[in-house]
Amino acid sequence: MKEAASPADAGGDLIVSGTPAFRRANLAMFAAGLSTFALLYCVQPLMPAFSAEFGIGAAESSLSLSVSTGLLAFGMLVASSLSESWGRKPVMVASLLVSAVLILLSSLMQGWHGFLLVRALAGITLSGLPAVAMAYLSEEMHPRAIGLAMGLYIGGSALGGMAGRLGTAVLTDAFSWRFAVAAIGVAGIAAGLVFWRSLPESRQFRARALRPRAMLDAFADHIRDPGLRLLFLQGFLLMGGFVTLYNYISYRLLAPPYEVSQTVVGAIFTVYLIGSASSILVGDLAGKVGRRKVLWATIVIMIMGLGLTMADGLAVIVLGIAVLTFGFFGAHSTVSSWVGRRALHARAQASSLYLFFYYLGSSVVGSAGGFFWSAWGWGGVVGLIGILLVVALSIALRLAVLKPIAQPAGA
Repeated sequence: MKEAASPADAGGDLIVSGTPAFRRANLAMFAAGLSTFALLYCVQPLMPAFSAEFGIGAAESSLSLSVSTGLLAFGMLVASSLSESWGRKPVMVASLLVSAVLILLSSLMQGWHGFLLVRALAGITLSGLPAVAMAYLSEEMHPRAIGLAMGLYIGGSALGGMAGRLGTAVLTDAFSWRFAVAAIGVAGIAAGLVFWRSLPESRQFRARALRPRAMLDAFADHIRDPGLRLLFLQGFLLMGGFVTLYNYISYRLLAPPYEVSQTVVGAIFTVYLIGSASSILVGDLAGKVGRRKVLWATIVIMIMGLGLTMADGLAVIVLGIAVLTFGFFGAHSTVSSWVGRRALHARAQASSLYLFFYYLGSSVVGSAGGFFWSAWGWGGVVGLIGILLVVALSIALRLAVLKPIAQPAGA
């Protein structure tokens, strides 16, 4: 049964746009998103390099990312519950700093399995940030500010994903992939310190005793809500398709007839800047006109971008990646803030369930895409992503007519 709204819903001392607390919170969350996703995705453009150095295929090389995202998905189910007892900020600070140290350590691993082990541990420690960050924003931000705040956080995530990919690609060409990964680890430590100093302490949070049965009941309660179930599935589909495109576009462009350099492949990830802008613009728009009016359109944009990547010209392919990226980050910003507003209680668990399916899609579909690439080339990869997006569009249309149960203004 749904519980009464939290103190944040009743008004309270919420953070509103334009205040010093709003600016500090957004600086901290921007730094957190930047660091987390640079640490997580810095290996993505390096998969061909791993294949060459360790003598492995595309599907096995994709484990450098999938093992992290897979354990991240499961880790968030626990981390979100720990934050209900230990507090939001302490869990997020520890997550950022320990993860950065592990990524630095991974650059020293000489064997493939040792490298994967450290990446797996980093996936677990990184789990302390994403779900807890969403819960923090849902609790601390005024309803009219949450769309913009979530968009800025996801914008930082987009920029971090771009910086991690581009930075490692350029540094790999100039030095080595080990040097590149180490540099990302050092930058992550710096970003973690900025987050620690800038983020305002929680005012709406009320600590609860850590009770596994209550945690399972909260998860079950969220799963019983048909709207949340659809939002969770949406995360799996959208992220699965998005990460699959980026996992294997490097293989396509490094091979004939394109044969571009690692730096050029990394430069293509600058389209993440478009994703950063999209998350802010669409997140703000969704907060004003309603998420149900925005979500389906962002998925149509993704499908259009996917179609463009089937072209032969490099410029059109890059345009298609940019269009799909714009749509994806707009959709993710919309869905993630929708989860936080629809859940009436235990918002950290609701956020972690969404992100569990989100990163499970990244891990499962991201690795499965390697078999489609090996069997059918780029056409196979596009076919897989296309199926996911068509299903996602049908879900978005269903959500558009689903009756809201939480805050009507945020639905």
